[in-house]
Amino acid sequence: MIEKRTFESLGGGDHGWLKAKHHFSFASYHDPKRMGWGAIRVWNDDEIAPQSGFPPHPHADMEIITYVREGAITHRDSLGNEGRTGPGDVQVMSAGAGVRHAEYNLESERTRLFQIWIEPDRSGGPPSWGARPFPKADRAGKFVTLASGLPGDEDALPIRTSARVAGATIKAGETAEYAIDPSRHAYLVSAAGTVEVNGVRLEPRDGAAITGETHLRITALDDAEVVLVDAA
Repeated sequence: MIEKRTFESLGGGDHGWLKAKHHFSFASYHDPKRMGWGAIRVWNDDEIAPQSGFPPHPHADMEIITYVREGAITHRDSLGNEGRTGPGDVQVMSAGAGVRHAEYNLESERTRLFQIWIEPDRSGGPPSWGARPFPKADRAGKFVTLASGLPGDEDALPIRTSARVAGATIKAGETAEYAIDPSRHAYLVSAAGTVEVNGVRLEPRDGAAITGETHLRITALDDAEVVLVDAA
């Protein structure tokens, strides 16, 4: 089963410095049919104006993955971590028992990113943060694991949940494939370009909620970049 969720159907708002679209219920947007997908709780499509951002605020018991599509985000937290994550790169914050953090766009251009929250397998524990560059050439035509809590994915950024975050860049006319357990919940978004997922057409920034499938075949109709979460 693949349920297409068009970008136009998403909730969200324009806050001036922040233009946000929500694939699932978040903040003032509430849709009882879109409270999450398996362990995936949040998938926000954010556009942050230059020299602005999210001031310090707390989180606990959530795995928060940021995938930067354009521009850059600068992270600071109560653990003393600070780092800049650029386009195509990923940062992961395991909130654990509790952490305060801020995310700023200190650039002269807008920043566009996906913010993904996945529920952890267990609560508590010490918080942590990490970031990693993922050159797009390394995932041309195939999925590369960006963050994971699954066995065998030790080279990826660690998360405390039985899930995998993967990305792929696909040239027009080419295909990337992904095998999946049909009992799991996957969510795929086209960050750029039009694609077909097992024959279901997704325009840029559309989402697809997937379950009951054993194999995903993603064909790019034009040059594309996709992000996939495979969760329990």
